[in-house]
Parts: sequence; C-alpha cells; structure tokens
Amino acid sequence: MHLIIPYAASHALSGPEVWANLQLPHLQDLLGLMKREQALQAPEGPALHLPHERLQAQALDWPLDAKNLPWAAWHQAQQGLLSTAPQAWMTPCHWQVGMDQVVMADPAHLHLSDEESQQLLQAMQPFLQEDGLQVTWHSALLWHAQGRLLAELNTASLDRVIDQNVKDWMPDHPAARPLQRLQSEMQMLLYNHPVNDARDARRQHTVNAFWLHGAGTLPEGTRVTAQPVTLATDLRPSALHGNEQAWRQAWQKLDATAVAELLQHVKATGQGQLSLCSEHAAHTYTAAPVAWYQRTTRTLTRLFNQPSPAAALQALITS
Repeated sequence: MHLIIPYAASHALSGPEVWANLQLPHLQDLLGLMKREQALQAPEGPALHLPHERLQAQALDWPLDAKNLPWAAWHQAQQGLLSTAPQAWMTPCHWQVGMDQVVMADPAHLHLSDEESQQLLQAMQPFLQEDGLQVTWHSALLWHAQGRLLAELNTASLDRVIDQNVKDWMPDHPAARPLQRLQSEMQMLLYNHPVNDARDARRQHTVNAFWLHGAGTLPEGTRVTAQPVTLATDLRPSALHGNEQAWRQAWQKLDATAVAELLQHVKATGQGQLSLCSEHAAHTYTAAPVAWYQRTTRTLTRLFNQPSPAAALQALITS
C-alpha cells in the first residue's frame, strides 16, 4: 500500500500561521512507525511535471528521465483502447490577457457544463481535424486528442500552469508551431461563440483557449492495470490558490481518512509507504522493519519526541 499526498506542503502556504496548532494525530503516529527512504527533487530547469506525477510514473516503471508522462494514452489503454499514436488531454480554459503576460485561470472555476463543453468542441472540430487531430469528448474539462501533431511535444502539467504565465510553459519545440497557430485560431473562433456570449452576459469567464497535457505514447511494456498507488487529491484546490484555512481543514479530513487507513494497514502488516509532496519535492517514508523500530524507537522518542508532522511537511519546502 503506497499513499501519495500531493500538496502536503505548498510554497504558497509557508507562513508560521500555517503550521501553528496543526493537529494531525494519525500522521504523527504513522511517521513514528516509518523512516524516510527517498527524496525526490525537481530536475534542473523548469519541471514540466509535479513530483507526485513522477512518483506515479515510477510506480508504472516509466523511464525516470522521460520528458513526457503520457497520461492520456495510459487512461485509454486502461479502457482497452491501446494505440501507438501520440495522444494527449485537452482542457478548455480561460486565459487572462494582461499588459505583459497571459495567465491561465483555474479551469475548475469556469464551472463549465457538459452541454457548453460539447458545443465548444463541436465548433472547434473542423479546425482540429484539419490539423489531423481526432478529439473526443471525455468530460467538461477533459477532451481526448490523438494525432501526429502531438508527437515530440513536451507538455506541462495543467497544475504547473494554473495562475501562471502560459508563455513560460508553452512547448518551444519546432513541432509546437502548428499548435501555436491552432491556439490563435481557436481564440478568434471562440471570441463570438454563443456559449461565450451567454457566459459573458452572466459575468462568467469565457473559454478562449485550451491546454494540452499528459501527452505522448506509452512506453513499451507499460502495465495497463490499475495503478499500484493511491493518490489523495484532497489538498489540491486549496493549495493551488493559497487558501490556508481550507488547506488545514482538508489536511485534518485527510488525516482522519486515508492516513488513518494507511496507519491501520502498517500496524496490521508492517508494510506500507507514504509519499508527502510539494510542488518541487517529494519525501517517501517506508514502514520500518520491526527490529529497526524496536532498536531505535526509544532513542527517537527521547531525542526528537517522534517526528513532528509540521517538521516533516516544512521539510518539503525548505530542503
């Protein structure tokens, strides 16, 4: 059992008030039964993928130096739709155009309905097909794309770009030039679309762009069964937007559910892993062997009063 917790700490939430009186009793007990085995740091240069995504990829035995993590192709393979063609997720979104930067708003805040999403995709289809992209609707904020245009595209994770300048994360490979042209065409097409007219009248953000992510082809030999890890996404929304109170509340709920479940598992079996992640680092803890635990627990308790959850979480943004 391997529990991965994205945004266990966040650089957007680093003040002393974040850690004050943060009570996570199950995490406290769990850390007392574990030792830190691995630290995953961001590679040099802009990291297109978040640490928890790289840990997921590791669990699937994907190459550690992979530039792309083909989540769209992996999802399709899980549904029995194996293909060697390049694939990607496409998310409709809103870009806020400023004087010197273009910032992506959180697509979740669009509250885009299924009907709106389907109408927008239908309008875009002739242009997408002209560029050889086969795009099918999966959900309001997730469309599946397939085609040669996606080959050799190094695409950043959606979470990397939310509330950031999109120019810093646009693919810069020559193969991305048709994609950049397509983005411009879609901005013009969507400007006066009836869905956006109605949204504008309701003072909602319009859909004026899309973001490709999870692109690539499956590495040879990839397992297409369920992923051998559990990903707890409870902390994501509050961390992305720096909402300290909501983040603390989400942590307490997570501590009482998924963390408590892992604690029970470790106590029952002596096995288990916990990965705590920030935007740039991940620390993986493994259940300590009984002999190791019995030999060191008294020393740890005496010297450190057991590992503190706050200290373990702060280490993700200070190391």
